[in-house]
Amino acid sequence: DVQLQASGGGLVQAGGSLRLSCAASGFTSEHYAIGWFRQAPGKEREGVSRISFDDGSTLYTDSVKGRFAISSDNAKNTVYLQMNSLKPEDTAVYYCAAAILKLGPARLRTSRYDYWGQGTQVTVSS
Repeated sequence: DVQLQASGGGLVQAGGSLRLSCAASGFTSEHYAIGWFRQAPGKEREGVSRISFDDGSTLYTDSVKGRFAISSDNAKNTVYLQMNSLKPEDTAVYYCAAAILKLGPARLRTSRYDYWGQGTQVTVSS
């Protein structure tokens, strides 16, 4: 079974930093990508960033570009999201998810992702 475990959330002041981790397990020989998504109260879930375990390519939504950085430790099947210069509008539950790359590359649409982990709360105070 594919399992994803997100961790690293917490409370931080505006301008501060947090590092989220997503540990993935249960993948076999399939190509896949890991993405970070977030959902704030009353808002739709949105894609934040994605990294491919196939070619290492990365994607970011415009609102976090230049502030967040996604990376991976392939030996440990772990993805990190370094979040710097945090803003109150970054407050949300952050989820990691996996997309199987069978029909092409995965972008940042929630419907594209096949497996989801538990969220981790990120709260940024003003």
